[in-house]
Amino acid sequence: MIEMHIMGIAIDTRTGSPIVILNDHENRRALPIWIGQAEASAIIRIMEGVETPRPMTHDLICNILDLTGNSIEKIEINDLNESTYYATIFLKNENGEKQELDARPSDAIAIALKNKTPIFVTPNVVMGGTISTDIERDEKETEEFKDFVRDIKPSDFKKLINEDLKTEDTDEDN
Repeated sequence: MIEMHIMGIAIDTRTGSPIVILNDHENRRALPIWIGQAEASAIIRIMEGVETPRPMTHDLICNILDLTGNSIEKIEINDLNESTYYATIFLKNENGEKQELDARPSDAIAIALKNKTPIFVTPNVVMGGTISTDIERDEKETEEFKDFVRDIKPSDFKKLINEDLKTEDTDEDN
């Protein structure tokens, strides 16, 4: 298992879709995972410590876990099949019994962030999905990706969300 941390949220310039980017602790490998806008917004809110007036889905899940005496040990992004990632949330109850829950990576990442629990990626996913920052033959592509990721700020994503909200408001008015 490789422990990874969230580098940030980026936007795919070709599709406009948000991407959560995980990095290993040496910043040698980056794992881009395409996610939905609502999930990206939730992750950004957690990263920035933004409180919402009502619980978001990840807040609700965390509250349920707390009330039932469960804690999250870790999450694992453990499979990649035809561009779809799979994750598991590892729980432990008050008696030390462990359970595993299947989850979308974006939900699992939001819950891990909220609970400050580690995020692990299995070697097969790392091999199949990460972008190496060490391979010389891919140096130009890697540098372009690093520059793209390095320049992304949460405020850039907020602009996209605000534009989408304006579009939704306009659509509902018609």
